[in-house]
Amino acid sequence: MLKRLLLALALAGVSTNPVVAQSAPDPRAILESAIAVAGGEAWLTPRTLVLEGTADFFAPSQAAPVSHADDYRMWRAMDAERTVAHGADGKVRIIARSGARTLFEVGYDGAITWNEKGIVPKAEADALWASNFGFGIIRQALKDGFRLESAPSRGIDGHALDMVRLIDPHGQATLFGIDRDSHFIRYMGFATPKGWHERTYDDFIMLDNPRWLQAREVTLFYNGVKANTVHWRTARVNAALPEDTFAMPAQLMEKPK
Repeated sequence: MLKRLLLALALAGVSTNPVVAQSAPDPRAILESAIAVAGGEAWLTPRTLVLEGTADFFAPSQAAPVSHADDYRMWRAMDAERTVAHGADGKVRIIARSGARTLFEVGYDGAITWNEKGIVPKAEADALWASNFGFGIIRQALKDGFRLESAPSRGIDGHALDMVRLIDPHGQATLFGIDRDSHFIRYMGFATPKGWHERTYDDFIMLDNPRWLQAREVTLFYNGVKANTVHWRTARVNAALPEDTFAMPAQLMEKPK
């Protein structure tokens, strides 16, 4: 009976040899390669980042974009000692405009979060940043207190990715997908108050002085549904920013309560 079974399996093309587990790539080595390609020490320790481009925004029930920002900008001042993956850190300001109309504006000055309507209540602000902040924690990944784990590999847009789970000192996990060939960071995913959030990165360009790998196309998904795509035209690293870059505009402070 056993001989007949083995013969049938052989004729069907099914291997009867025991499966030998392949050694998984070391997650630390994967990230070290990604960091080296992205720009090394300069990429790990930026002071500021300014990005300018365009963006399309989508609704869950419509195929075409519901709005387009022909002027989309982000200013960042980095926190070199960041330990929380999905929370406000450093300083940030984002503005989206369509012609002369402001679609939205949001900022964090290191203490308070504000938008085009005024100060955002803390609970609402915490949920906002927990649903959006996440990529920059990869710059802390090799420091003490952070843990790295391998995750099953996958493909994104035709690229084979090695997946690494980064767990911050507070237990928050973020998945990163590193291109097996180029070592570009092409994917990020993490749990948020809005559900599972993913980002894909493409159209990379290498900047000089400092050496800095920048993805010019970034697409955001929540629960598998596309939310927006950003196309960055320009990127400036370590530019000196005015003191009031991240401050809530004076006209918002003057709005009636």
